[in-house]
Amino acid sequence: MIYLYNDKKIYYKFYNQTSHCPIILLHGWGCEGSIFKNLIAQMPEKSFLVIDFPPFGKSDKSISDWNIFTYVGMLMSLCDYLHIDKCDILGHSFGGRIAIILSAVKRSLVHTCLLVDSAGIKPHHSIDYHMKICKYKIKKALGKSTLNMGSPDYLALSPDMKKTFVSIVNTHLEEYAKKMAVKTLIVWGEKDNETPIYMAKKLNKYIRGSRLKVIKEAGHFCFLDRPLEFYKIVKNFWEES
Repeated sequence: MIYLYNDKKIYYKFYNQTSHCPIILLHGWGCEGSIFKNLIAQMPEKSFLVIDFPPFGKSDKSISDWNIFTYVGMLMSLCDYLHIDKCDILGHSFGGRIAIILSAVKRSLVHTCLLVDSAGIKPHHSIDYHMKICKYKIKKALGKSTLNMGSPDYLALSPDMKKTFVSIVNTHLEEYAKKMAVKTLIVWGEKDNETPIYMAKKLNKYIRGSRLKVIKEAGHFCFLDRPLEFYKIVKNFWEES
């Protein structure tokens, strides 16, 4: 299905649309909703809503002047359009950013929140990172090309999306996490190198009453690395809630 938000096409799909409190699955940057297909298959009795965040998946590929709050506004608008008054929400990585903000500013909508290897915490940068930033600034000051400098996620983007990406990664959400008042489970891969485990511990500290589950021998995509363990954890969480 397609929903128009600010004239942009947003693709979404319902699975087993029977619950008045569906589980909304929010994917990470560079991914699309289909990444959750195995989770959905494992729980056919659950009602899931899956969204492709633009410019990924089947949603519009060209957007400009979006930031993290635009994505949150889009999700709130879609829920209103679909008459969703209450939902459980699962956010992975970038999707976790949206889940954190939504849980803080629209508490009446979110029943429970599940953060999986979520982004949003200000990172500790290594010396190597600071050296790269210094090199970038020197090249820019000298008028030399910086087109090939940056992460693979960044380099793959259009100029408009690069602005959006920079805005998102520089928006830190500690204060929003502290305002969350919904039942929250934090699930993390022990060997996550993209959003390291110290971020999980900070979220656990900031979000009142939250619980942290660490999956051993799993990385940033812990739900793909150790699927059966992940399914058991999240199913127990949803059933007890």
